[in-house]
Amino acid sequence: MRQPEYSLEDPQQWNTVDTYFTQNLAQDDKILTDALASNADSGLPIHDVSALQGQMIAILVQIAGAKRVLEIGTLGGYSTIRIARALPSDGIVVTIEANEHHAAVAEANFSKSDQHDKIDLRVGKALDVLPLLNESFDLIFIDADKPNNPNYIQWALKLSRPGTVIIGDNVVRGGAVVNPSSADPNVQGIRSFIDIIAAEPRLTATAIQTVGEKGWDGFVLARVSS
Repeated sequence: MRQPEYSLEDPQQWNTVDTYFTQNLAQDDKILTDALASNADSGLPIHDVSALQGQMIAILVQIAGAKRVLEIGTLGGYSTIRIARALPSDGIVVTIEANEHHAAVAEANFSKSDQHDKIDLRVGKALDVLPLLNESFDLIFIDADKPNNPNYIQWALKLSRPGTVIIGDNVVRGGAVVNPSSADPNVQGIRSFIDIIAAEPRLTATAIQTVGEKGWDGFVLARVSS
């Protein structure tokens, strides 16, 4: 085992460091803070990406030169607004939300934002909506129900092109991802998702563990080569 150079575990310090970087690099403006407040007031679960994570996804959108983005899992639309802002003026993010209440909150947040024209919200179960899409995407962000992640990565491959970037959120789950005997369907969904990516010759992938205000979790990043 590689010897860590720094402290392995200090959740309070993780949060303090997140706050420092957020204030200096990725601070939310009023539109984003209002969206988060609306989500909380409407009783949505606190599953939004953090400001730093949202900024990371936005930068990946720009690095990929994306004009068409697919987001599986809208929640209240915080990440959607950050993605839309990273797109060029003629870009579009198609975002799918199964929960009608969540979708209504997201739509209200979009209407108050400066990005409404770049957002195409589809309401329904992702596995019902995805077959209706007939164009490829430059970047695909998977952040919905984890037991269906194996299905979502298969659809992501169908809706990709060479060079498409695929991002999967919440893949570490406090370290539980390494437990093959886990009874948690979220963990098993992530493990099957990883297995599919690992076996897919069209994908080059890596994983990034994160610590911070959302605890210990992480992302899978993959790129379609052909």
